[in-house]
Amino acid sequence: MKLRNLYTFTLASILLFSSCASSTIIDSSPSNAKIYVNGENVGTTPYKHRDTKIVGSTNQVRIEKEGYKTYNTTFSKNEEIAVGPLIGGLFVLVPYLWIMKYKKARVFDLTPRSD
Repeated sequence: MKLRNLYTFTLASILLFSSCASSTIIDSSPSNAKIYVNGENVGTTPYKHRDTKIVGSTNQVRIEKEGYKTYNTTFSKNEEIAVGPLIGGLFVLVPYLWIMKYKKARVFDLTPRSD
């Protein structure tokens, strides 16, 4: 019986820790624009954003490219159900904080400047 409990706990832990992170691809049209997430320059588009924030966490995004208007937007960790934490939550309540995840990808259309 103890071996079964250990197996169940191990399985729940694996589901919990492997599923806490969520990622999304942020791209722009045209690509190769500078991207800032929460005020930090993280590179250029396309960019893979990955974090372990909890449900409802919001990220500020700014996309800049020469000759185009600056694009400001946000995205939150409440877009899709994450199955791993949902199952893990059946064993331990904490995984419910990570039950939602980001959409797989998002593309933002930049508008040319007219100056």
